[in-house]
Amino acid sequence: MPLTKLQFRPGVVKDLTSYSNEGGWRDSDKVRFRLGFPEKIGGWEKYSSQTFLGTCRALHNWIALDSSNFMGLGTTSKYYVEQGGVYNDITPIRETTAAGDVTFGKSLTFSAIINVFDNAHGAVSGDSVTFSDAVSLGGFITADVLNQEYQISTVSSDNEYTIVAKDPVTGNPVLAQSSDVGNGGTATVGEYQINSGLDTQVGGTGWGAGFYGGPSGHTPASSILSGSISPASPSMNLVSSSGFPTSGRVVVDSEIIAYTGVAGNTLTGLDRGAFGTTAAPHSPGATVTEATYGWGMPSDLTTTQQIRLWSHDNFGEDLLINPRDSGIFYWDKSEGAGVRAVLLKDFPTGVKTSVPTVCKQVLVSDRDRHVIAFGCDGFGATSSDPEGDGIQDNLLIRFSSQENPLDWFPTTANTAGDLRLGAGSTFVTALETKRETLIFTDTSLTSMRFIGPPFTFGLTQLASNITIAGPNAAISTEDFVFWMGIDNFYVHAGQTAQLPCTVKDKVFTDFNLGQINKVYAGVNSEFAEVTWFYPSADSEENNKYVSYNYLEKVWYFGSLARTAWLDRGVRNFPAATNANYLYSHEFGYDDDGAAMDSFIESSVMDIADGDHFTYIRRVIPDLTFVGSTETSSPQATFTLKARNDPGSNFDSVQSGSTVRTATSPVEQFTGELDLRVRGRSFALRVESNALGSKWRLGSPRVDMRPDGRR
Repeated sequence: MPLTKLQFRPGVVKDLTSYSNEGGWRDSDKVRFRLGFPEKIGGWEKYSSQTFLGTCRALHNWIALDSSNFMGLGTTSKYYVEQGGVYNDITPIRETTAAGDVTFGKSLTFSAIINVFDNAHGAVSGDSVTFSDAVSLGGFITADVLNQEYQISTVSSDNEYTIVAKDPVTGNPVLAQSSDVGNGGTATVGEYQINSGLDTQVGGTGWGAGFYGGPSGHTPASSILSGSISPASPSMNLVSSSGFPTSGRVVVDSEIIAYTGVAGNTLTGLDRGAFGTTAAPHSPGATVTEATYGWGMPSDLTTTQQIRLWSHDNFGEDLLINPRDSGIFYWDKSEGAGVRAVLLKDFPTGVKTSVPTVCKQVLVSDRDRHVIAFGCDGFGATSSDPEGDGIQDNLLIRFSSQENPLDWFPTTANTAGDLRLGAGSTFVTALETKRETLIFTDTSLTSMRFIGPPFTFGLTQLASNITIAGPNAAISTEDFVFWMGIDNFYVHAGQTAQLPCTVKDKVFTDFNLGQINKVYAGVNSEFAEVTWFYPSADSEENNKYVSYNYLEKVWYFGSLARTAWLDRGVRNFPAATNANYLYSHEFGYDDDGAAMDSFIESSVMDIADGDHFTYIRRVIPDLTFVGSTETSSPQATFTLKARNDPGSNFDSVQSGSTVRTATSPVEQFTGELDLRVRGRSFALRVESNALGSKWRLGSPRVDMRPDGRR
């Protein structure tokens, strides 16, 4: 029989059965569509070999007046301004103690754990603190060991916490000796950075509900594991069991564990995976926090402890940053990249009036140069009060006077003012577009436009009865705004509508709704793509993605762990973050120097509606490897899979590789593949994991013929 050309519709369709989608694609990973045909996506590499502390969930790139190229990174632990591959820590300072307020004491001889004493320190585990002017404890815990920045390991009480002593050069643990009997002297100063935030969202009835730590006045005990435990371990060894009840519950990472006894520093009689959490292995050094009272116990209350999210925008060459539901901070570029941001109300120069003390997002209106605070507190009592009233209103919007980020109290001489959203119960996020600022609440979409004096801004509700997954789930590009809802996708382009999605069930039936605030939307304008990174049902962190090509109006999906994304613009490549690194994307075709796996698989096809068996004996590939690195040996594997019935497995499978053999004068590759399969229907899969290999599929042909009815 003559050869049959295989031509497929662009895009992946997962919400129909395979037979219903004949002539289409059904599964993919790290593949996009361009001009109607599938091709491997671009690769990535680390932008810098340096790492940052915490999980990054916000990126912002801008250029200063002297052409300095900055990237702001907001993480669960800190805020950085990156320049030239160096991460400058500008995390604001929460408190600086008086000299002598901080003292030290070793926990045990030959242990690196140091007890730190500071009354009403206000710190939580994971916070950063820098000590100065301490003296040696008498042995290996020298002044140089103490006088540096530390991350707090555990919080023992309101007046005590622990750190792990480290070498100031190598960072390796330093063990206390018997001679380390001092307390660090009478002049030690502690400089505490703002509290770190949660990396995992905690919510629901019981887990996070009730009074934190139980009854008023109770401080939950905390320690760290001194050894590893497996999912089936009946006991766990702590560095110290001080303060833990004789029986109760603890939280380790995201697992709740019940225990029935305490023997020395060992919790015994473990009941793993309580309250629906998952029993998992835990490593030495993992934090163990008491969860016996309230925190982790059943309750009639429902609450959510939010993860740390940041908003940020540049005001000229300077930077405004806001940890969600906290204050607004200002970083002055002229002071140098290593200088920390300060609270806006504490800015050293200028007159401050009613500066918001808390808000959910800060944004600078580029057209008219107002600083806007969303979900913030109200005005101060008088025009001379330097800060707001401290009472947060989740629907209140306030804006500063034009060109002045310090003046927020409205007078006849300025353009400051406020507005209140009329729909929804809480502000979620705001996006600036070409013509307006779009504001999302949990149920509505509102337009905010500059209208000039005397009102400055006006609000117009655009849509109601919508949902949005989280503060980072919406993105604007060109004349569109796209966002992910709780169980749907939306688009606003003058009008608001649900976005038809061919992979909706694939996404939302494999989704960890408990971590929905981690959803991150990004644009890859070079390929007209909007991508959402999200956590699958069995993951606590973003590990999947779904993409929509808004020019070709097709969907595709795959697996990729990314916690934040920023399109190219000021820099040549899109930027993304994962596992303490910043990556440049669309750079080559590999996974940071390693081969990248990519594939696409079709729905099944048949002859005469499956009435006859089909016999295929060869495949004529049609693809190109243009763009592959010159030193690579690009190749792709073609696999034919046949089966007899829609509900049966593929029982006839054969594969063959297509390899490029020449690039000049024309590209040459394997001419045909001898693949023999027989069945009532068949599917095609194309995949590649060759280093440096880029591939784009065309219209392959198959040599096929009917082969009887049985």
